[in-house]
Amino acid sequence: MKVDYVKYHALGNDYIVIDPNRTRLSLTKENIQLICHRNFGLGSDGILYGPIFDGGSLKLRILNPDGSEAEKSGNGIRIFSRYLFDQGYINTNSFTLNTLGGEVLVTILDGKGESIRVDMGTVTFLSESIPVAGLSREVVDEVLELDKGSFRITCLSIGNPHCVFPMDIISEEQAKELGPVIETHPMFPNRINIQFLKILDRKNIRIEIWERGAGYTLASGSSSCAAASAAYKLGLVDNQVKVHMPGGVIDIDINPDGHVHMTGSVSSVASGTFSDELWMRLG
Repeated sequence: MKVDYVKYHALGNDYIVIDPNRTRLSLTKENIQLICHRNFGLGSDGILYGPIFDGGSLKLRILNPDGSEAEKSGNGIRIFSRYLFDQGYINTNSFTLNTLGGEVLVTILDGKGESIRVDMGTVTFLSESIPVAGLSREVVDEVLELDKGSFRITCLSIGNPHCVFPMDIISEEQAKELGPVIETHPMFPNRINIQFLKILDRKNIRIEIWERGAGYTLASGSSSCAAASAAYKLGLVDNQVKVHMPGGVIDIDINPDGHVHMTGSVSSVASGTFSDELWMRLG
């Protein structure tokens, strides 16, 4: 049977994989928005487009529901790795994958591809690398002024930009209220992903997430890495942290130099074909 797409989720963060070697589709901004729309399309937190073969490397494009392109996604990388495993594109449990945010090393930890560990690289808190406006500095425990008040923030990049808000109380409602305002704040010229962080103890944190280009989401791999790294930088947690989110838990390991490894699960949802009517709307 012809398959136009495969859908997976990683702790409730769902992506559609479209394989250019099997489905010929123009991924315009409008087409991406339609496919990801939960009422008029298939519904997802984004599209994973690949594998794209470039010399001897495997490349992945990560497309947000608003039609923009993300540099990196921890959950997206795990999901796409599961797709490569399921479809027989890889014959080893460890391989590298190229994203717009850099190369990552992936390790399949079980025989079904359900548990995956990703070397996410080294975080940076340098303002020009995130980017954050203003003088060159590490953006650690700064004050951000909003109409709703003053908030302490720590910002970093792990191939994509993040802003972490340590708080005593966090909620979905808070993320949905403040997230859109912070994402497009002038301090962040390329927009930014936001994590509202609550410290549970030295080995556990909880976060609520607003993703750049996607909105409120149940889980995020790169957000888990960012929140854990910020908490570690602030001296609030140890180097091994469980990140609790509405969709589930991701394990983060942080080296003293800021190098981060992420381990989490991936679940298969569906595979199928676009209807003739949808193909017509996609041009």
